[in-house]
Amino acid sequence: MGKSFKKVFLILLCIPFLLIGCSSESNTDEGNSEGKTQVKITWRDVGEHDNLKKYLTNTFIPEFEKENPDIKIVLSPITASEGDYFSKVALSMQSESTAPDVVAEDSFMLNSDANAGYLLPLDDYVSDWDQWEYYTENLKSGSLGEDGKLYAIPGTSDSRGLWYNKNVFKKAGLPEDWQPKNWDEIIEAAEKIKDSSSDVIPLSMGVAKANGESVSMQTFEMLLYGTEDVLFDAETKKWHVNTKGIEDSLKFIDNVYNQKKLGPPLSIAINSNYSSVLFQEKFPNDEAGIILDGFWNTGNYSENGAVPLDNVTERFGFAAMPTQNGQEPGNTTMSGGWTWAIPAKAKNPEASWKVIQALGGKEQQAARAVSEGNLTVRDDSAEIPEYKEQAFISEATEYLKNAHFRPANDKYPNVSVEIQTMVEAVATGSKTPKQAAKDYASNVTRIVGEENVVK
Repeated sequence: MGKSFKKVFLILLCIPFLLIGCSSESNTDEGNSEGKTQVKITWRDVGEHDNLKKYLTNTFIPEFEKENPDIKIVLSPITASEGDYFSKVALSMQSESTAPDVVAEDSFMLNSDANAGYLLPLDDYVSDWDQWEYYTENLKSGSLGEDGKLYAIPGTSDSRGLWYNKNVFKKAGLPEDWQPKNWDEIIEAAEKIKDSSSDVIPLSMGVAKANGESVSMQTFEMLLYGTEDVLFDAETKKWHVNTKGIEDSLKFIDNVYNQKKLGPPLSIAINSNYSSVLFQEKFPNDEAGIILDGFWNTGNYSENGAVPLDNVTERFGFAAMPTQNGQEPGNTTMSGGWTWAIPAKAKNPEASWKVIQALGGKEQQAARAVSEGNLTVRDDSAEIPEYKEQAFISEATEYLKNAHFRPANDKYPNVSVEIQTMVEAVATGSKTPKQAAKDYASNVTRIVGEENVVK
């Protein structure tokens, strides 16, 4: 076989995998020689330190296949950025030949994928499931489509707050039990860090469009829901634009990145690896002071994490994000999480449901949460000792009392992209907060229609 022919043959061989995002599979049994029913699980693989992959491979699969010898689990992760994962997994669900049997769906994408007909309703399955009653009620509602049907089972939950480095704080003369009462106190603390340590990044928050939904949720919406305004009115089904809250949120970002120069350099801020650089390099090396981000980052410092640490609570703190002016209820957080769903074109929906049931068991739920540094979605799992012993678990759970959720509207993914564009434009200084808010209003109106916005 000539070299040129070999090259063409290999390219043709790879085309099907390119179409579904070059997913990498392990534990495959394509020939089904054992006569078992295969269940292919797809999720977003985040790379070397993918704790979900470790949990599935080392803990879940051995136990499940021992108890279900007639089922073979095939891992088929998609390695991609957050935004690319959503488009690639949607593409895979359009065909019976490429659709997974169990798919990880970010809760904010459920309505969009359900409306597109990609997901199987699970109401009939859940009606006979005796474990459903143990799931946290408000998380159940987050898995409902606009048509009122259930399209997924919650897999993880989360909350967000202000991470702070106690060594950096001590040098800046800041308290070890820091809890800012308003936005001004966050800025004041960051300014003290800047004055005391020129080699430390005072205050960080994600602003790069390349980082997708995390920018919308961890940064912009954490700010916006601390103002008097909202992104979307669930009762009127209208989007709010040109509000004071939107502009004030953008002014805070502008203050950090441009006016007071408190944020990371753009080489870090606009990098798609922003979170890894901050939490795996800068923060544990006392080179970052305050980071607005999620509780799950404790996973970086666990025994099997990227940067194992024994004294996490001695090194770091996790404060609640205050409201803009300290108004009631005093603090705010955003909550979301990943779910497990069954694609409408899955080959083995009954076997898929068996897998999802097992993934959602009491002990399994706690084990996954501990592995990833997330919050459990079951009330009874939260009582398991190993789960309760996690660093900052009580704080992260407490913040959920004032949690907000992303709009349960199929236009949200498109609006979210506009949020990311707006935030990056302000952080890089290419637009003023007022200009960016104006362009955002125009773009959202175009997406959802004039009749669905409140100005």
